[in-house]
Amino acid sequence: MQTLEQLQAGELAGCTSVKLACGLTEFPRELFNLADSLELLDLSGNQLSALPSDFGKFKKLKIAFFSDNLFTEYPEVLADCPLLEMVGFKANRISYISEKAISSHLRWLILTNNCITQLPKSIGECKRLQKFPLAGNQLTEIPEEMAMCRNLELLRISANHIKELPEWLLTLPKLAWLAYADNPCSEIKYSSPVLKEISWDELIIKEQLGEGASGIISKAIWNKKEQLEIAVKVFKGEVTSDGFPLSEMTACAVADNHQCLVTLLGKISNHPQQKEGLVFELIPTEFKNLGKPPSFESCTRDIFEVGTVFSIKELIDIAIHSVSVLSHLHDKGIMHGDFYAHNLMINLNSRTLLGDFGAATLYDISSSNAYLHEKLDIRAYGCLLEDLLERLEESEINDDLMTQLVKLKNDCLHEIVSQRPNLKDINSRLISFKSLSSYTASVSQ
Repeated sequence: MQTLEQLQAGELAGCTSVKLACGLTEFPRELFNLADSLELLDLSGNQLSALPSDFGKFKKLKIAFFSDNLFTEYPEVLADCPLLEMVGFKANRISYISEKAISSHLRWLILTNNCITQLPKSIGECKRLQKFPLAGNQLTEIPEEMAMCRNLELLRISANHIKELPEWLLTLPKLAWLAYADNPCSEIKYSSPVLKEISWDELIIKEQLGEGASGIISKAIWNKKEQLEIAVKVFKGEVTSDGFPLSEMTACAVADNHQCLVTLLGKISNHPQQKEGLVFELIPTEFKNLGKPPSFESCTRDIFEVGTVFSIKELIDIAIHSVSVLSHLHDKGIMHGDFYAHNLMINLNSRTLLGDFGAATLYDISSSNAYLHEKLDIRAYGCLLEDLLERLEESEINDDLMTQLVKLKNDCLHEIVSQRPNLKDINSRLISFKSLSSYTASVSQ
């Protein structure tokens, strides 16, 4: 992060990336001295409410973040930047977006946690739009024009006021990661298991293991006599890019337990700040994340460490385990909505665990469009297969098996949603692939 003093002194000349968070109430005009070089501008965490009319001078700007500011209207001047692809206005007060404001060049638009009641019809002109987080607004409908956003892959519309989910939305050719919980259209009756209550007083909180958008995960000791090591996730409470944390808690409870899910032990009671939380078995340290979250460049696709390779055994193990857990979830009417390598953990034996239910949506498995929810997760599954196949050890490639795996991947990515295989079909095909290889691992079904 740079300082305003550095900017004013001319010390940032030629910079391609600038981040300033210093209580700004007005856009610093000195930034225009960088108009010929600036590609990323991050002014999040200030008190800005407007941008200058000549903002279009930033001809090389590709990424602009204005989260945690005081904007009430999406600035039209952003459309004057010819290369701008990614814009973020998370946690502002935006209630209005004009028809002229949205640039057709955008690939990634973040409008989480605002006050937006209506999207402009011009959103349909965003033919390149791939990623669109909109959770925590006041939308009552999705404009029909968005059906033209045929490159849209990730959409977050949880925690809005959407009364009806348009049928065309579930049939967009590339949509793979959808979350729409906490809307009138997602209110269904379901049977949720009663979770064991574990009093906060019974826990000894140790070191923090991680922190996500929805909560903080810590290692803890449960039962002072037996010294049981467990993991505790305490939810923050505010809306995240995926939606409300309590929806994640509900989805975890409905999902119950499965060999490819972290075992849920119960929920927290008597928290000193009355926060909600869940208690899980501690994941052994041998488990590592399969991939890393997408970068600015990859947008919707996970990234992997340089040199990452998978054996055919590992690939098929991961593929079968993933189908097993997705089948378990959809049998219970849960669309994961965030099925990614970075939400999968594996050990040296390729045992696979799926986590992060922040984007999960409960749906009615008896509804006419229930199968479409499964097909969305199947496209995400196809993306995972593609990632794994691209990193398959060359020495293990079997032409016949590769042909079958590539066909399965392509079938899962089919742009006609109804033409994708179902999870049972995928599982059967994977089992049959074993005879085409030297793969002999024993995989639990």
